[in-house]
Amino acid sequence: MLNDIQQDAATRMGKSIDALKHEFSKIRTGRAHPSLLEQISVSYYGSESPLSQVANVAVEDARTLTITPWEKGMVQAIEKAILKSDLGLNPATNGMTIRIPLPPLTEERRRNLVKVVKHEAENSRVAVRNIRRDANSEIKEALKEKLISEDDARAAEEKIQKLTDQNIKDIEKLLEIKEADLLSF
Repeated sequence: MLNDIQQDAATRMGKSIDALKHEFSKIRTGRAHPSLLEQISVSYYGSESPLSQVANVAVEDARTLTITPWEKGMVQAIEKAILKSDLGLNPATNGMTIRIPLPPLTEERRRNLVKVVKHEAENSRVAVRNIRRDANSEIKEALKEKLISEDDARAAEEKIQKLTDQNIKDIEKLLEIKEADLLSF
């Protein structure tokens, strides 16, 4: 029973860290990466479809993304969706290929992105602590129902705390790496 609680907590904390990595991948550092356009939806025959399902997104060079739609009629719709997004990108069309040059980040924009990154990291830390709280309350409930001894409960809580500390350290490392990446020119 205690192993199940610990395993569940470890799994949920791992998912929190994966979610943080996913959020960090969306935050642009000035280098071109197809994941920058992941959240863009395009109107495709009356329904909204992810950009990756109507076109091929590739990296041309460090500062340029290329989009090749699978149908010629989609070029305008893709351009419109990119302009409508809050990414601040200006697509340039060349026949069937859409090129998106990524402007260099200003110092002020970098500072704002660092604030966003710190906020996301804090949300992940809170999520990990909430998972710890849930696991500890399950352990206390089992102790109250006399399913486990006090020694087992104390040992389990210590393991949960070590797991929490390790996950918080992992979040700090990810934050440090992303912050350095954002502030480097």
